[in-house]
Amino acid sequence: MERKSLPRKPTEPKITPIVKTTISDEIVEQIMGLIERGDLQPGQRLPSERELCVRFGTGRSSLREALRCLSIVGVLHARVGEGTSVAVDSGKFLGKILQWRLITEQQDIENLMQVRIALEGLTAASMALQCTPEDLGELDELIRKMTKAQDDQKKFTLLDLEFHVAIAKASGNSLVLDLIAMIRGQLTRALNRVLILPNARPLSLQEHLRIVKKIRERDADGARKAMFAHLTASLERYRKSAPVDVGLNIAASSRLNKTGAKSAKRRLG
Repeated sequence: MERKSLPRKPTEPKITPIVKTTISDEIVEQIMGLIERGDLQPGQRLPSERELCVRFGTGRSSLREALRCLSIVGVLHARVGEGTSVAVDSGKFLGKILQWRLITEQQDIENLMQVRIALEGLTAASMALQCTPEDLGELDELIRKMTKAQDDQKKFTLLDLEFHVAIAKASGNSLVLDLIAMIRGQLTRALNRVLILPNARPLSLQEHLRIVKKIRERDADGARKAMFAHLTASLERYRKSAPVDVGLNIAASSRLNKTGAKSAKRRLG
């Protein structure tokens, strides 16, 4: 009689193949883990290379490679004659850890865009409450430049990012500003994929105009909702878009965007 195999229990963990890593990568992961858990504090000096080699059970070359990588991104500080210590600037420390993760790990652009949705609504609301006439003037200037750049996808992309950076600066939230700066490359790739689509640039511009309107009215909740709507729409356009190299007719897309630009200009008055 044939025996049937028992079905896997719902609570049974899914086991995946082990991915090999270099010894230096493992050292980096351990040090980063110690820092993130607070076992290593900013300014704290690390044991000597000899002692670290004994504790890690590794050779000096692998250890030095790991320490050098962490020093390059600013997580560790090495000085001749004084050894290696954890970076002192605790205000930028979280940013350094995030930066390291973005450099060493493959990030999902959709996840990054969802993080923006969660955070940038707050920056728009904060700017609405505390912005200066100079801050508003900067946004107006960026809107004017974006309107003129409707037929230039590359320039429009750069201005789009500048717009969001300007709001983060005016909000006074340095963490969100650092985050946008760190993921700028990934966001540029996402925008290049989205803004090449027909009518994407005028739609995006109209959404930016709504954000500025609410900020100018000192409507914090309205600014937050307008930013949420813009970034949610941008994410949906990203999901529906094909990769940039699908062979879309850029010239035709530009003509459609010019038509939308005229509508945006009328809104600016």
